[in-house]
Amino acid sequence: MTLAENGTTAVKPPSFTAPIIQDNPMGWGPCEMPDQFRDMPYQPFSKGDRLGKISDWTGAAFQDKKYASKYASQFGSGSHYAYYHDEDESTFHLVDTTRVQKPPYQRGRFRQNQKNMRGRGGRGGSNSSHVMQQLGKGVKNRDKDRKGMNKKWGQGRPQIKIRDASVTVKPDWVTIEEMDFPRLGKLSLPNIKDGEDIVNCGELEYYDKTYDRVNVKNEKSLQSVNRIFHTVTTTDDPIIRKLSKSEGNVYATDAILATIMCCTRSNYSWDIVIEKIGDKLFLDKRDNTEFDLLTVNETSVEPPQDDGNSLNSPRNLALEATFINHNFSQQVLRSGEKEPRYKFDQPNPFKTEDEEGEVASVAYRYRKWDLGNGIVLVARCEHDAVVQSPNGELQYLTIKALNEWDSKLANGVEWRQKLDSQRGAVLANELRNNACKLAKWTIQALLAGSDQIKFGYVSRSHVRDNSKHVILGTQQYKPHEFATQITLNMDNAWGILRCIVDIVMKQKDGKYLIMKDPNKPMIRLYDIPDNTFESDGETESEDEVGDASAFQTLYPYNNTVKR
Repeated sequence: MTLAENGTTAVKPPSFTAPIIQDNPMGWGPCEMPDQFRDMPYQPFSKGDRLGKISDWTGAAFQDKKYASKYASQFGSGSHYAYYHDEDESTFHLVDTTRVQKPPYQRGRFRQNQKNMRGRGGRGGSNSSHVMQQLGKGVKNRDKDRKGMNKKWGQGRPQIKIRDASVTVKPDWVTIEEMDFPRLGKLSLPNIKDGEDIVNCGELEYYDKTYDRVNVKNEKSLQSVNRIFHTVTTTDDPIIRKLSKSEGNVYATDAILATIMCCTRSNYSWDIVIEKIGDKLFLDKRDNTEFDLLTVNETSVEPPQDDGNSLNSPRNLALEATFINHNFSQQVLRSGEKEPRYKFDQPNPFKTEDEEGEVASVAYRYRKWDLGNGIVLVARCEHDAVVQSPNGELQYLTIKALNEWDSKLANGVEWRQKLDSQRGAVLANELRNNACKLAKWTIQALLAGSDQIKFGYVSRSHVRDNSKHVILGTQQYKPHEFATQITLNMDNAWGILRCIVDIVMKQKDGKYLIMKDPNKPMIRLYDIPDNTFESDGETESEDEVGDASAFQTLYPYNNTVKR
């Protein structure tokens, strides 16, 4: 305030000094170092660095010596902020040399143990060896306690093995987009209506309700069912080729859609090829890959990490799970020439006259969804069986099998002890270890419009034999109710799919590839040359059965998978 000429007090208007703003047209953030921070030391860091421990309550006796540097930064030792004493304390000595008196509860403990051991073992060499044995047992017990403590506090776990990518990224591939899971998890596309049927093909057998009474005390052996399974990709499907001329502009199979829509739950690497032709997108899997194999304990805290020669390696467990799923889905049906079958309007489009063997019970429903903004999705979905409901209605089933391989190695619960009395605990453990697989099964059932999902609990007859199995029980859910139970958000699933479709739709015509990073929670979209993967088709006739050759190496059965 200032004094005016007439003696009154005048209010001085406030002033404002605009800050200096640095414009960065090539990115975000400041272009140069601000003056107030110019001479301040800076320690580089990575977002992947672990946070240091504020306090360690376990003490030095339980420190993780195996991974002592797990909290170290990848940019260096961090000496910028290290504290150094002004004076060397190495010459410091304690003047008071008075002997510290032990508390009463510690006095004579070891002497009493020696006395007891001397009375048992006598004198001389035998006594000394006995003492060493007792001490050795103590050390073992102590180490055992330490291991238990480390496990309790999350230490001492085996180091996660670096996984390989599902496909080798070539130097000429151009990265278009990187989408991390936290960002994908926030997407949402609500109010997507149920799919509309276009074409229905194939025939289904009826579910055998006697398998609902199977339990641990009344188990049934899993049989090898000699039937052919077709795993035809999108562009090789004759029905989709025909529909692409008049229906929709995005084409895929239910397995491909489920993989994309559940990508935020996946840990293993996978890839999908997208071909853009005009305003149409075709989503395909590559030939002769492990895309159709079922993962085992993918989302476990300690996933399987054995080498390829072990029966519990990730690949061998995937082959075993797929073998179980194929046979279980066919064994629980009322099969036979005299048994009735439910037939759709058109026959199985993949069945040929020259095929040797019986085709599996399967029906294909070609459905379409309007995703908005001119995006219409057409997909081939599958049913495994039908069942007559108590009120006489016909219901479509999706049949899948959960499998137990080694509960101790899998950090799970014993099915033979818990399945009949605590089935919820068994399912909760499976939801934790196989969250991605169960979510994909649920989405496939929802896309197909199945009325029920039938789960089978199948275990090894012997823990060290992966070729013989028994059925310990079954359980069924309505797909929408099970999706709610496993916190599967379909609005988010549709949002992820629509996001990827929109990105590719903006690109030029050509071939693209989506790949899940093998070791990071993100997916990448690549622009790849048009002739990429075309060489795979040259060997298709030689490897027509696909993964069946791997099956037959491990399992004595003739179950075939046709491309």
